[in-house]
Amino acid sequence: MPTALITGCSSGYGLETARHFLAQGWSVIATMRTPRDGLFAKTDRVRILALDVTDPQSIAAALEAAGPVDVLVNNAGIGVVGAFEATPMAHVRKVFETNTFGVMAMTQAVIPQMRARRSGVIVNVTSSVTLAPMPLAAAYTASKQAIEGFTGSLAHELAAFGVRARLVEPGYAPTTRFAANTDIPVADLIPEAYAAFAGPIFAGFANPALTTRESDVAEAVWRAATDPSDRLRYPAGADAMALAAAS
Repeated sequence: MPTALITGCSSGYGLETARHFLAQGWSVIATMRTPRDGLFAKTDRVRILALDVTDPQSIAAALEAAGPVDVLVNNAGIGVVGAFEATPMAHVRKVFETNTFGVMAMTQAVIPQMRARRSGVIVNVTSSVTLAPMPLAAAYTASKQAIEGFTGSLAHELAAFGVRARLVEPGYAPTTRFAANTDIPVADLIPEAYAAFAGPIFAGFANPALTTRESDVAEAVWRAATDPSDRLRYPAGADAMALAAAS
């Protein structure tokens, strides 16, 4: 029975993806910073492990407890919405520590076992902002764009060992609470000079023409994990697919 280790499973895309893999008969290692009960129907095919992707010791402990992993899904991430001018560099670094360096650290930690078995898939969840950068998300966009380039290069590097690297690019999903993990109120990141510019953008966030469902992302991750082809990118959601087609 194949095993998927998925980061950021406490809610949103990660939780829905874990449930999707379970529904397909897989074993799942569902990781999150603070484990909690009640997320999954009772089954012996899921284990919940504590994992902070910014902490090397936490990564090592989680992978040791997980055992062999067939698929790694790097889903954990944090968002930030606001004018870059007003975003403290300490918070920019925090975004990169999770969205970029956390993904790289998890990937680096799992490669040796996959390379030794000459099989495995690494799925990195980025965002449709890599297809069409949006305003008031410069730091977040940069952190995800870095993973796009990283994964594209990695796919070439690992192909000789039978290991695949893929990208899933979700569109906008209001239910994921994009900036919920930030410790800075959005209002503090919108200086008065940006208020007129930001108003219509936030109105668009509240009433998007197209949105992405969590199930769309879970299905895209599943396809990326099980597709035997050399495909790299998997847009998720109608808005992301439209952007991918236009780019």
